[in-house]
Amino acid sequence: MQLSGKSVLVIGGAGFIGSHVVEALLQTDVARVVVYDNFTRGRMASLETALSDSRCSVFPSGGDIRDLDVLDDAVAGADGVIHLAAMWLLHCREYPRTAFDVNVQGTFNVLEACAKHGVERLVYSSSASVYGDAVEIPMTEQHPFNNRNFYGATKIAGEAMCRAFGDRYDLSYVGLRYMNVYGPHQDQTAAYTGVIPILLNCIEAQEPPVVNGTGAQAYDFVTARDVARCNVLALEASATDQFYNVGTGVQTSIRDLCDLILRLAGSELAVTYRPYTASDVRSMVQNRIGSTAAAERDLGFRYEDDLQKGLTELMRWRGMNVSRV
Repeated sequence: MQLSGKSVLVIGGAGFIGSHVVEALLQTDVARVVVYDNFTRGRMASLETALSDSRCSVFPSGGDIRDLDVLDDAVAGADGVIHLAAMWLLHCREYPRTAFDVNVQGTFNVLEACAKHGVERLVYSSSASVYGDAVEIPMTEQHPFNNRNFYGATKIAGEAMCRAFGDRYDLSYVGLRYMNVYGPHQDQTAAYTGVIPILLNCIEAQEPPVVNGTGAQAYDFVTARDVARCNVLALEASATDQFYNVGTGVQTSIRDLCDLILRLAGSELAVTYRPYTASDVRSMVQNRIGSTAAAERDLGFRYEDDLQKGLTELMRWRGMNVSRV
């Protein structure tokens, strides 16, 4: 899809990743970027820079993917759609019925509207959660689905529906399976936040950090900015009816991550590692690093931000937004 002169609807565009996607789109010669968001997790502050561009606006009539008539009206004016709206991992565990309503039925609603209005291109945000724990490293896109949680199940369902709509209605789409995403605009204080904000919060409060697990668990950390670039590349690419890992392909243990954060912060605090609780769904995945070969080959995507650069920029952003995180 050629972006020049086109209108792109970003569903979930005020969220953590979505706000970065909006900014990345505005770096192209796209004609219009419309944010569709119900602001349950999204924040208007995350769009402050984007909204200073006259090409960017928030859809005025609503932003919930469960509201069929409002969603239909928003999609009707779009050439391309990027769908990022979803309930997150631990929210899905606590509220599985709502997870179904938002992540599964809501995604069906998006796909239905895209097919109805002949949208030129859809980019669907999936997740590496579909894989569960790794049986091989790096995980290619052919890795089996070993997921055992509600969030991953909703993403698997979303992928299956993309394939079905692609086959039945000739809908051109690409799905992206994100690895562990971090960066500015991520909620730094929520109960469900990740290890990076938790550790940074402890350092700022001068409280000894406590991290679940042994520290040996290892993941692929990728910045939201790189993920946003990949969304734009996926929108422009000719590849269709495919799903791609989005990450760095670099394996980093939680212990090494914590040591790096402490060093960058100049902190002498020591991390205490404690066993996962029986109810912590994150304990199901101890090792997940994605192969980036397919995304590089078909989408032209390769990460630009290494972990030190990404963490440094996140810490700088926190310092400038201390009252807003």
